[in-house]
Amino acid sequence: MRLSRYFLPILRETPKEAEIASHRLMLRAGMIRQEAAGIYALLPLGLRVLDKVCRIVREEQNRSGAVELLMPTIQSADLWRESGRYEAYGKEMLRIKDRHERDMLYGPTNEEMITEIFRAYVRSYKDLPLNLYHIQWKFRDEVRPRFGLMRGREFLMKDAYSFDVDLAGARHAYNRMFVAYLRTFARMGLRSIPMVAETGPIGGNLSHEFIVLADTGESEVFCHRDYLDFEVPGADVDFDSIAGMQAIVDKWTGLYAATADKHDAAAFAELAPEKRLSARGIEVGQVFYFGTKYSAPMKALVAGPDGVERPVHMGSYGIGPTRLLPAIIEVFHDEAGIKWPDAVAPFTVAILNLKQGASDTDAACERLHSALAAKGIDTLYHDLDERPGSKFATADLIGIPWQILVGPRGLAEGKVELKRRFDGSRELVSPAEALARLGA
Repeated sequence: MRLSRYFLPILRETPKEAEIASHRLMLRAGMIRQEAAGIYALLPLGLRVLDKVCRIVREEQNRSGAVELLMPTIQSADLWRESGRYEAYGKEMLRIKDRHERDMLYGPTNEEMITEIFRAYVRSYKDLPLNLYHIQWKFRDEVRPRFGLMRGREFLMKDAYSFDVDLAGARHAYNRMFVAYLRTFARMGLRSIPMVAETGPIGGNLSHEFIVLADTGESEVFCHRDYLDFEVPGADVDFDSIAGMQAIVDKWTGLYAATADKHDAAAFAELAPEKRLSARGIEVGQVFYFGTKYSAPMKALVAGPDGVERPVHMGSYGIGPTRLLPAIIEVFHDEAGIKWPDAVAPFTVAILNLKQGASDTDAACERLHSALAAKGIDTLYHDLDERPGSKFATADLIGIPWQILVGPRGLAEGKVELKRRFDGSRELVSPAEALARLGA
């Protein structure tokens, strides 16, 4: 992609309304634009990152055995009346009427709708277990939206819903999602710590929030320091192994870890002082088991082996892809800008032509751009007629993991400069070596 043909509205000044690093950098890097309070447009650079985040989420959901569908954003209020949540949910729900004066709502979550879909088709325990998920936009009318995409009113959510014939099956479904979440966040470069959490309006009596430690986290969290060294399950993990899944969950819940709402100061104080970790944290996902909270009132029943119909046991599992963008930035940034992990970076490499218009640098950049594109490597070619310092600043701000600096002095020696954004390391190499290093 040539920058001259791309839409990248860089801001040189820091917007006054941005309170935290991720909000400042997303606005300055041309990733988002605020359209109303808590409502943002995803500009091309932001959308590229969001697409890569969603791809990882999908891959790990599919790996765990979940099946994707897509539910609408607008829901009938009648479904929520069945579950008893329509009046109880509060002002965060956007209630609307259609032209026929029927009560509708813009979905803040989908427990009711997925239960309605399930009960329309599934009647027997032989069709279970089942886990259905989608990635869809949601709206919650936050009293005080702030921090950009971190706490917006409109947001993208991956929500999965498991259905099982009994508690044992439901717990295995919960464990599968638990492990899938550990893998999902690790693939994005994040160290997530599952912490005992309140269930809130979703309901149920078992829930864990997956917390990423960051200085600008929304709330204080408390955990055992050893979690920072735990090894995340690999790609070969067996999601069908009941004992294997339980062993992983037992390990990751065996030490103290709690959000502020569930914090037990006395239990925390029993840890050795050097093992106590209190810090700020960002919630990037949450898992819930809530049994028959929705299936019983909505009559989502399945016949068991004995022929008796009973309400299915359910769980729900949420990840906010739009929230992950600022969370990743909060963990990976410096004074110059964003430092994207490779897996979610909008582009893998930026080519910086340090003397635009010169025949030698233009030709070298064109060859590099073509070679990288031919290998399917996401490349941004900064081909605008700007000073080198401006190009350096732009590349650092938007956080491309690799930069190839092409200048006349280096080319005279058959070299280009390869810079790694993450640690700032630089190396003079031949263009062929640069391509080999980047996998082209």
